[in-house]
Amino acid sequence: MDRTAAGRVLAGAVKDLKLRRPIVGLALPRGGVPVAYEVALALRAPLDVLVVRKVGMPGQPELAIGAVAAGGIIVREPGTVGHLPALDTRFERLAQREVRELDRRERTYRKDLPPLDLRGQTAVLVDDGLATGATMIAAVRAARAAGAAFVVVAAPVASDQAAALVRAEADELAILRVPPMLFAIGAWYRNFDQLEDADLCRLLALAREKGSEPVAPTQDTA
Repeated sequence: MDRTAAGRVLAGAVKDLKLRRPIVGLALPRGGVPVAYEVALALRAPLDVLVVRKVGMPGQPELAIGAVAAGGIIVREPGTVGHLPALDTRFERLAQREVRELDRRERTYRKDLPPLDLRGQTAVLVDDGLATGATMIAAVRAARAAGAAFVVVAAPVASDQAAALVRAEADELAILRVPPMLFAIGAWYRNFDQLEDADLCRLLALAREKGSEPVAPTQDTA
Protein backbone atom coordinates (compact mmCIF):
# COMPACT_ATOMS: atom_id res chain seq x y z
CA MET A 1 0.00 0.00 0.00
CA ASP A 2 1.21 3.50 -0.83
CA ARG A 3 -0.05 6.82 0.51
CA THR A 4 -2.66 7.18 -2.24
CA ALA A 5 -4.19 3.78 -1.54
CA ALA A 6 -4.10 4.47 2.20
CA GLY A 7 -5.86 7.78 1.60
CA ARG A 8 -8.68 6.07 -0.25
CA VAL A 9 -9.27 3.62 2.58
CA LEU A 10 -9.00 6.40 5.16
CA ALA A 11 -11.51 8.48 3.21
CA GLY A 12 -14.14 5.80 3.79
CA ALA A 13 -13.52 5.88 7.54
CA VAL A 14 -13.80 9.67 7.62
CA LYS A 15 -17.01 9.66 5.55
CA ASP A 16 -18.52 7.21 8.05
CA LEU A 17 -18.18 9.91 10.74
CA LYS A 18 -21.01 11.90 9.05
CA LEU A 19 -19.27 15.17 9.73
CA ARG A 20 -21.07 18.48 9.81
CA ARG A 21 -20.41 20.72 6.84
CA PRO A 22 -18.71 22.90 5.77
CA ILE A 23 -15.57 20.73 5.77
CA VAL A 24 -11.99 21.71 4.98
CA GLY A 25 -9.25 19.14 4.46
CA LEU A 26 -5.88 20.09 5.92
CA ALA A 27 -2.79 18.10 4.98
CA LEU A 28 0.36 17.96 7.05
CA PRO A 29 3.23 18.13 4.54
CA ARG A 30 4.95 16.36 3.17
CA GLY A 31 3.64 12.83 3.66
CA GLY A 32 0.10 13.86 4.56
CA VAL A 33 -0.63 15.57 1.24
CA PRO A 34 -1.27 12.53 -1.01
CA VAL A 35 -3.32 10.93 1.79
CA ALA A 36 -5.33 14.10 2.41
CA TYR A 37 -5.87 14.61 -1.32
CA GLU A 38 -7.89 11.37 -1.47
CA VAL A 39 -9.80 12.23 1.70
CA ALA A 40 -10.72 15.72 0.49
CA LEU A 41 -11.75 14.37 -2.92
CA ALA A 42 -14.09 11.81 -1.31
CA LEU A 43 -15.58 14.46 0.98
CA ARG A 44 -15.93 16.96 -1.87
CA ALA A 45 -14.05 19.39 0.35
CA PRO A 46 -11.38 21.98 -0.43
CA LEU A 47 -7.81 21.06 0.50
CA ASP A 48 -5.14 23.21 2.09
CA VAL A 49 -1.89 22.57 3.91
CA LEU A 50 -1.34 23.12 7.58
CA VAL A 51 2.42 23.27 7.77
CA VAL A 52 3.86 21.80 10.94
CA ARG A 53 7.55 21.34 11.61
CA LYS A 54 8.97 18.74 13.92
CA VAL A 55 11.61 19.95 16.38
CA GLY A 56 14.17 17.16 16.28
CA MET A 57 16.56 15.91 18.91
CA PRO A 58 20.11 17.19 18.26
CA GLY A 59 22.04 14.33 16.70
CA GLN A 60 18.78 12.37 16.21
CA PRO A 61 16.66 14.65 14.01
CA GLU A 62 14.02 11.96 13.38
CA LEU A 63 13.19 11.87 17.11
CA ALA A 64 10.62 14.58 17.83
CA ILE A 65 11.10 16.62 20.98
CA GLY A 66 8.36 19.03 19.96
CA ALA A 67 6.72 20.76 17.02
CA VAL A 68 5.79 24.20 15.71
CA ALA A 69 2.80 25.26 13.61
CA ALA A 70 1.41 28.41 12.02
CA GLY A 71 0.11 31.06 14.39
CA GLY A 72 2.98 30.75 16.85
CA ILE A 73 1.93 27.32 18.11
CA ILE A 74 4.77 25.50 19.92
CA VAL A 75 4.39 22.04 21.46
CA ARG A 76 7.02 20.36 23.62
CA GLU A 77 7.16 16.59 23.76
CA PRO A 78 7.01 15.93 27.55
CA GLY A 79 8.62 12.52 27.28
CA THR A 80 11.92 14.04 26.18
CA VAL A 81 12.27 17.73 26.93
CA GLY A 82 10.80 17.54 30.41
CA HIS A 83 13.34 14.95 31.51
CA LEU A 84 16.41 16.57 29.92
CA PRO A 85 17.02 20.00 31.50
CA ALA A 86 20.08 20.68 29.31
CA LEU A 87 17.99 20.09 26.20
CA ASP A 88 15.24 22.31 27.56
CA THR A 89 17.54 25.32 27.41
CA ARG A 90 18.18 24.70 23.70
CA PHE A 91 14.59 24.01 22.74
CA GLU A 92 13.61 27.61 21.94
CA ARG A 93 16.53 28.05 19.56
CA LEU A 94 15.74 24.77 17.83
CA ALA A 95 12.06 25.71 17.58
CA GLN A 96 12.78 29.11 16.04
CA ARG A 97 14.91 27.50 13.36
CA GLU A 98 11.94 25.33 12.42
CA VAL A 99 9.62 28.36 12.38
CA ARG A 100 11.78 29.91 9.64
CA GLU A 101 11.56 26.73 7.58
CA LEU A 102 7.81 26.59 8.22
CA ASP A 103 7.38 30.07 6.76
CA ARG A 104 9.41 29.13 3.67
CA ARG A 105 7.34 26.01 3.03
CA GLU A 106 4.02 27.81 3.42
CA ARG A 107 5.08 30.27 0.71
CA THR A 108 6.24 27.42 -1.53
CA TYR A 109 3.16 25.23 -1.18
CA ARG A 110 0.52 27.94 -1.43
CA LYS A 111 2.14 29.89 -4.26
CA ASP A 112 1.30 33.16 -2.44
CA LEU A 113 -2.38 32.19 -2.04
CA PRO A 114 -3.89 32.93 1.38
CA PRO A 115 -4.79 30.03 3.68
CA LEU A 116 -8.37 28.80 3.61
CA ASP A 117 -10.65 30.42 6.17
CA LEU A 118 -11.26 27.90 8.98
CA ARG A 119 -13.75 29.95 10.96
CA GLY A 120 -16.83 27.87 11.66
CA GLN A 121 -15.49 24.96 9.59
CA THR A 122 -15.02 21.28 10.35
CA ALA A 123 -11.28 20.82 9.88
CA VAL A 124 -10.06 17.34 8.92
CA LEU A 125 -6.34 17.14 9.66
CA VAL A 126 -4.58 14.36 7.76
CA ASP A 127 -1.10 12.87 7.98
CA ASP A 128 0.42 9.63 6.69
CA GLY A 129 1.03 8.43 10.24
CA LEU A 130 1.43 9.54 13.85
CA ALA A 131 4.57 8.46 15.69
CA THR A 132 4.83 10.63 18.81
CA GLY A 133 1.76 12.78 18.10
CA ALA A 134 3.64 16.06 18.70
CA THR A 135 3.22 17.44 15.18
CA MET A 136 -0.47 16.58 15.04
CA ILE A 137 -1.13 18.15 18.44
CA ALA A 138 0.47 21.34 17.14
CA ALA A 139 -1.74 21.12 14.06
CA VAL A 140 -4.90 20.65 16.13
CA ARG A 141 -4.08 23.69 18.24
CA ALA A 142 -3.27 25.76 15.15
CA ALA A 143 -6.60 24.81 13.55
CA ARG A 144 -8.50 25.80 16.70
CA ALA A 145 -6.57 29.07 16.93
CA ALA A 146 -7.61 29.78 13.32
CA GLY A 147 -11.28 29.38 14.28
CA ALA A 148 -12.14 25.78 13.34
CA ALA A 149 -15.41 24.79 15.01
CA PHE A 150 -14.72 21.03 15.03
CA VAL A 151 -11.38 19.27 14.55
CA VAL A 152 -10.97 15.74 13.21
CA VAL A 153 -7.62 13.92 13.08
CA ALA A 154 -7.22 11.22 10.43
CA ALA A 155 -4.27 8.96 9.67
CA PRO A 156 -3.76 5.44 8.32
CA VAL A 157 -1.58 4.38 11.26
CA ALA A 158 -0.59 5.68 14.71
CA SER A 159 1.27 4.51 17.76
CA ASP A 160 -0.90 3.84 20.79
CA GLN A 161 0.83 6.73 22.60
CA ALA A 162 0.18 9.17 19.75
CA ALA A 163 -3.43 8.06 19.37
CA ALA A 164 -4.08 8.62 23.08
CA LEU A 165 -2.45 12.06 23.11
CA VAL A 166 -4.25 13.24 19.98
CA ARG A 167 -7.60 11.84 21.13
CA ALA A 168 -7.37 14.17 24.14
CA GLU A 169 -6.93 17.20 21.83
CA ALA A 170 -9.19 16.48 18.85
CA ASP A 171 -12.99 16.29 18.70
CA GLU A 172 -12.94 13.11 16.60
CA LEU A 173 -10.36 10.55 15.51
CA ALA A 174 -10.15 8.31 12.44
CA ILE A 175 -7.14 5.98 12.66
CA LEU A 176 -7.10 2.79 10.59
CA ARG A 177 -4.45 0.94 12.59
CA VAL A 178 -2.97 1.32 16.06
CA PRO A 179 -0.37 -1.47 16.30
CA PRO A 180 1.02 -2.44 19.73
CA MET A 181 4.54 -1.56 18.55
CA LEU A 182 5.24 1.15 15.95
CA PHE A 183 8.91 1.71 15.25
CA ALA A 184 8.59 3.61 11.96
CA ILE A 185 5.67 4.93 9.94
CA GLY A 186 7.28 3.75 6.72
CA ALA A 187 7.24 0.13 7.91
CA TRP A 188 3.45 0.11 7.42
CA TYR A 189 3.69 1.05 3.75
CA ARG A 190 4.86 -1.06 0.83
CA ASN A 191 5.81 2.13 -1.01
CA PHE A 192 6.99 5.04 1.16
CA ASP A 193 8.93 7.14 -1.33
CA GLN A 194 10.38 10.50 -0.36
CA LEU A 195 8.16 13.33 -1.59
CA GLU A 196 9.49 16.54 -3.11
CA ASP A 197 7.98 20.01 -2.92
CA ALA A 198 7.07 19.79 -6.62
CA ASP A 199 4.97 16.67 -5.95
CA LEU A 200 3.03 18.45 -3.24
CA CYS A 201 2.47 21.59 -5.29
CA ARG A 202 1.13 19.49 -8.16
CA LEU A 203 -1.39 17.70 -5.91
CA LEU A 204 -2.49 20.91 -4.22
CA ALA A 205 -3.02 22.58 -7.60
CA LEU A 206 -5.05 19.58 -8.75
CA ALA A 207 -7.12 19.74 -5.55
CA ARG A 208 -7.87 23.40 -6.20
CA GLU A 209 -9.16 22.46 -9.65
CA LYS A 210 -11.32 19.56 -8.45
CA GLY A 211 -12.22 20.50 -4.89
CA SER A 212 -15.36 22.15 -3.64
CA GLU A 213 -15.43 25.69 -2.41
CA PRO A 214 -16.08 26.25 1.31
CA VAL A 215 -19.77 26.90 2.01
CA ALA A 216 -21.44 28.90 4.72
CA PRO A 217 -21.19 27.22 8.15
CA THR A 218 -24.96 26.90 8.53
CA GLN A 219 -25.49 23.73 6.51
CA ASP A 220 -26.64 20.43 7.93
CA THR A 221 -24.60 17.27 8.20
CA ALA A 222 -23.33 15.54 5.09
